[in-house]
Amino acid sequence: MSSFAGRLADFGYATGWRVVPKLPSSLAASLFAVGADLAARKDGPSVRQLRKNLARVVPQADAGELVDLTRRAMRSYARYWHEAFWLPRSDHDAVAARVDNTGLEYLEAALEEGNGAVIALPHTGNWDAAGLWLVKQSGSFVTVAEKLEPPSLYKRFVEYRESLGFEVVPSDGSVSFRTLLRALRDNKVICLVGDRDMTRSGLPVTFFGEETRFPAGPARLAASTGAALLPAGTWFTEQGWNVRIHPRIRVNARDEIHPATQALADIFAADIAAHPTDWHMLQKFWSADRDAADADSSSGAG
Repeated sequence: MSSFAGRLADFGYATGWRVVPKLPSSLAASLFAVGADLAARKDGPSVRQLRKNLARVVPQADAGELVDLTRRAMRSYARYWHEAFWLPRSDHDAVAARVDNTGLEYLEAALEEGNGAVIALPHTGNWDAAGLWLVKQSGSFVTVAEKLEPPSLYKRFVEYRESLGFEVVPSDGSVSFRTLLRALRDNKVICLVGDRDMTRSGLPVTFFGEETRFPAGPARLAASTGAALLPAGTWFTEQGWNVRIHPRIRVNARDEIHPATQALADIFAADIAAHPTDWHMLQKFWSADRDAADADSSSGAG
């Protein structure tokens, strides 16, 4: 991202957090929905990639159905951003009360063991609303924030999530990993988004029948500490949100990290297949798409 684009993005997010909470909720929701529909009709590169991703998730969908799925997915993505701008000034207790949950007992059992818990979830629904609910259930948890440019934009996102009660550490490799290890040894909860490998060095997994890569961090943390690895799914409901915490994936040794990561992928896939339009993946995700983009870049195409 160029310095100008970074400053523009920072201004846009700052405006969103300042203006959106002042609008009537129904008006703001309508504006974001209209924006989503306009983006879907414009059919830019991100929308086309979203449709291509959804074609893997819902392979039986014909061309018309994929267009409709993409429009609904863009509306879901817009709803996420509407809520992100609104959440800091919302009534947090009221938000938590609108979250339906199954599987909280798996987290409670993990914390009773005393080794902490690693909750891994995909880019679905509103993970910030789910995190706010989790804070109300078990106290603050630790998560990792991707470094953004300019630094003011990164600071803005950290402050946003801290306002919801999250403890945020920067994604700076070995330093953040050691911080997360200490948190688990203190019997804390860690929440990590686990379906997108930002480093291109993650573990290969099969996801909806094709190869992609998932970050090894969640399973590696569990194997290093004895913490419970708990997959989770989040999606929207008409009046709020749903959080599903799945049973623990056992991972106790280094050679179990890869199978545990594949198990995460399988559970994520089942939840995403049930709620495909709430999976907000507008980027190239599968290895075939990434490799094709790399080949085009190296050849000077496109």
